[in-house]
Amino acid sequence: MLVLADGRVFTGVPFGATGTTLGEAVFTTGMTGYQETMTDPSYHRQIVATTAPQIGNTGWNDEDDESRGDRIWVAGLVIRDLSAAVSSWRASGTLEAAMVEQGVVGIRGVDTRSLVRHLRNHGSIAAGVFSGADAEAPREELVEKVRSQPAMAGADLAREVSTDEAYEVSAEGEERFTVVAYDMGIKSNTPRHLARRGVHTVVVPANTPYKDIEKYHADGVFISNGPGDPATADEMVEVTRDVIRAHVPLFGICFGNQILGRALGLETYKLKFGHRGLNVPVINHDTGRIHITSQNHGFALKGEPGQRFDTDFGPARVTHTCLNDDCVEGVALADGMAFSVQYHPEAAAGPHDAGEMFDRFVELMEKHSPNRGDNDREDTK
Repeated sequence: MLVLADGRVFTGVPFGATGTTLGEAVFTTGMTGYQETMTDPSYHRQIVATTAPQIGNTGWNDEDDESRGDRIWVAGLVIRDLSAAVSSWRASGTLEAAMVEQGVVGIRGVDTRSLVRHLRNHGSIAAGVFSGADAEAPREELVEKVRSQPAMAGADLAREVSTDEAYEVSAEGEERFTVVAYDMGIKSNTPRHLARRGVHTVVVPANTPYKDIEKYHADGVFISNGPGDPATADEMVEVTRDVIRAHVPLFGICFGNQILGRALGLETYKLKFGHRGLNVPVINHDTGRIHITSQNHGFALKGEPGQRFDTDFGPARVTHTCLNDDCVEGVALADGMAFSVQYHPEAAAGPHDAGEMFDRFVELMEKHSPNRGDNDREDTK
């Protein structure tokens, strides 16, 4: 049974590991990419329902995991139909086998259209999946167990998914720049995007003080995606402010967008049901261009399309918003030294429209790297 905190219950057939899992029930509209979704650390403590009716048809492979150690981060998986056969030359196993191996509880045969309508109408909600003997308990007892779990609002989860120690990803070909990437729940495809552009990436734990990364002589700093409530990220907000004060080029995505926004003085709030999928339209207010983007976030910055506002570091603006609901999708300092987007330009899975954001970061480092020397560096004031 899938049990929601408001008392709604959906029945189905167990698959994956047997037992109990608790988390926040959310849905994703992606037609593909379930392996990337399930291994994305941003989905930590979330029970993911898929709107695509059949899942598992491409199996599980050894290449598409998006987390260190190939870990599945979703708390549970809710689907309509599980594919009876795997049809992909890249597959090394099945979805269910991967879930069993990692102890991930799933439920299939659910009326996911009804579930998604419920979540859209009432919002993402605490939930639990119960299978085997655990599902035989009285429903009132299961509902109470679901309600007693910690809320997502106020949850500081980046610490739980971040690396414990720094590690490095080498550049492909000639090394042009060094970037320090803060792991708030970083996906594996992000350092790969940087590596293709000649960037050597040093991935460091969340909240690492700025003074501790100065030894890397970074040309830029990157703040990754991640789970949890950005209102809890006070330490990382202060680190971000230190990076800006040091005039080091800064780029953030998803959780990193919310952290930069907070560092610039904006507030955050919890969305009703969030943005999770591969087809979210975002407009760039500087160029008028629209990207179809991959997204996964349940919190957002407060702001208006094209809004300009003052910060401790000079003027800033809201650069991107979602065409579906005007949600803030990007902010930047007017001098260009710090910018961020709410969506995932690294995709995995998803469209490649926004990959150019990494090129913009490289161009920023070419102009303003603190390691270029005073004679070469452009004025950033």
